[in-house]
Amino acid sequence: MRTPRLPSSPSDEGSRSGEGPRSGDEVAAAEPRPHLRAVEDARDVEDPAEGAEPAPGQDAAGASAVRRPTGGRVHDAVGRFWSFVEDGRPHTTFWMLFGSSFALTVIGAVMVLSSSAIETVGSTTTAYGLFLRQAMWAVVGFAGIFAVVLMPQRLLQRIAWPLLIVTVLGLALVLSPLGHEVNGNRNWLRMGPINVQPAEFAKLALIVWAGSVLARKGRLVGQLQHAVIPVIFPGAASILLFIMIGRDLGTALIFGVIVATVLFVAGTKVRYFVVAASLGVLGAVIGVITSPNRLARVSAWLDIGDACEGSGDLCYQAQHGLYALASGGWWGVGLGQSRQKWNYIPEAENDFIFTILGEELGLLGALTVVVLYGVLAIGMFRVAARADSRFVKITTLGIMSWVIGQTFINLGMVTGLLPVIGVPLPFISYGGSSLTSTLLAVGVVMSFAHRQRRSAPPADPEPEGTGEPASPPTDSVTAEEPVSTTSMRRTTTS
Repeated sequence: MRTPRLPSSPSDEGSRSGEGPRSGDEVAAAEPRPHLRAVEDARDVEDPAEGAEPAPGQDAAGASAVRRPTGGRVHDAVGRFWSFVEDGRPHTTFWMLFGSSFALTVIGAVMVLSSSAIETVGSTTTAYGLFLRQAMWAVVGFAGIFAVVLMPQRLLQRIAWPLLIVTVLGLALVLSPLGHEVNGNRNWLRMGPINVQPAEFAKLALIVWAGSVLARKGRLVGQLQHAVIPVIFPGAASILLFIMIGRDLGTALIFGVIVATVLFVAGTKVRYFVVAASLGVLGAVIGVITSPNRLARVSAWLDIGDACEGSGDLCYQAQHGLYALASGGWWGVGLGQSRQKWNYIPEAENDFIFTILGEELGLLGALTVVVLYGVLAIGMFRVAARADSRFVKITTLGIMSWVIGQTFINLGMVTGLLPVIGVPLPFISYGGSSLTSTLLAVGVVMSFAHRQRRSAPPADPEPEGTGEPASPPTDSVTAEEPVSTTSMRRTTTS
């Protein structure tokens, strides 16, 4: 395995070429953009000198005549994959984000209609009630995307503090008479016909605020006091306090993932995360033990005692979710033809909607959704890898940890790998607050991608019949043969 070639300093290159040290702009133009990995790129490999004798084991073209081992091919494949992940054109990254989020939203609206029609037709006058609400919130969310894309980055940083304060006040109102309890969790605000979940919008507010604060701190984040204050205390602590009072352990887990990600990206030392993880595990154990409902769910997940027996069977929802996934097979039973949605899976349009999707669309449909989440993750990672601003990098990866982390938790929950903790599937599960806040978060990342797309140079056109970019027209004056202004004036005079 070859080791990466280290770039030479500008002074060394100038001394070898006899041209003297180069300026900072020339060095920035000559050196490639740094990557987030230490692998050798194709542009780091020098072409063999013309007329040179081929090395032993190589042909005249410089290619190795010896068959490369399997490990070398795997290394090259991994390198090409990471090049695809990081080095994508910013002109396509923007549409990757928009296309994947739009496709997931459309699939989610269709599955909400399919999974909720049976239950709503018996309780309301129409079977399209929940679908129409989901579609309305989707329109609001995409309108918010375009508004956020056009918002200047400085304005986004300026409103970070007001956003956090407003969301904390909204979480406090949940404990007032305006609060509403659903399935044992008090995390809703009922304002007439509209129910709002402030914790969903608090996720985006916390990420934007933490990105703004940590970007200003810079390298000071490596010190414990700057990592804790004010991001953990009082920022995240005040939000987690109201969420735990509302007995919503699943949402608190997502906030823990968000805070850990933004602090890690900002440069907090790893040893602090070991201590924090130990305290987090201890807090989760205490939260499970002190709640009979959570303790029963964990016992049912681990199949301890008689938790899966009796009238209060806590394994009922999880087991029928597995039945739905198993009966879907490769191609599914057909859209709208699910059997488990006939009140076998309670509230199938919420947290367990992926099981209905797997039953109706089969393994092919389920993998399609997973691939769309992967495309969304690659688009966000590209934006973060190309960003020069610490605020953009921290905010983008924080949003990525929220959306993708919540997706993994939900999929692990419905497949039996995790206990049922009540975490919705982004874009797909029914819920106006969850869908709108997620679309707004994608809009923030799209705004960063939009600015990168505008500042990026246009792609080189490819001539017909070849796969190489067209070379620019050559003039008599080139960078390799500089011409002084004095000689130019003499030529003009003559």
